Amino acid sequence: MKAGVLFSGGKDSALAALLLSRDYEVELNTFVFSARDETHAVENAARATGLPWKRRIFEEGFLEKVVEMVITCGYPNDAIQHVHRQAMEMVCHDYPVVADGTRMDDRVPMLSRDEAQSFQDRTGCSYIRPLLGYGRKEVDRLARRHFIIANGQTGQIANGDYEGGIRGGIAERGLDPRAFFPQDHQQSLVLSRAEPGTEVK
Repeated sequence: MKAGVLFSGGKDSALAALLLSRDYEVELNTFVFSARDETHAVENAARATGLPWKRRIFEEGFLEKVVEMVITCGYPNDAIQHVHRQAMEMVCHDYPVVADGTRMDDRVPMLSRDEAQSFQDRTGCSYIRPLLGYGRKEVDRLARRHFIIANGQTGQIANGDYEGGIRGGIAERGLDPRAFFPQDHQQSLVLSRAEPGTEVK
């Protein structure tokens, strides 16, 4: 059975996809706000997993709505959650199973149990979160067993996380994205597969 995994190119979504690939035909799905958005690093990360990858584009005007949400609220959480839900809605049209890399200690994006159940009831898709029982420490440990990973602040790591696109949209309005996002928010990008037995401590 096919499973569409929301894929940023980071360690969480890569590890989730790898775990699911034991039992499903996994395809990675990365969302961008514009056809002009750069995704070479994410494509390379997908290639490192050995799984098929698709680049998807949100509908025209969606970024503007999301940016307006951030500016109106003064913080990005609701907007990022909205983008994640929209990505899930789009992917579920092509797969009977939809998955992401959300962890036990994630706050955003994170669907509540009721939201997850409602999504499944409404769409008929199964929604899987393979990392939901894992905290960040264990996800990091497992990811290092399987991948070579680069880490850095958002904006300095060229992954496919929603935040990068939203920051760009805010900057296009002449505003400083740092006024809306937490400082020193770390992101990751998968560079390659790790050789067995070479786990970085």
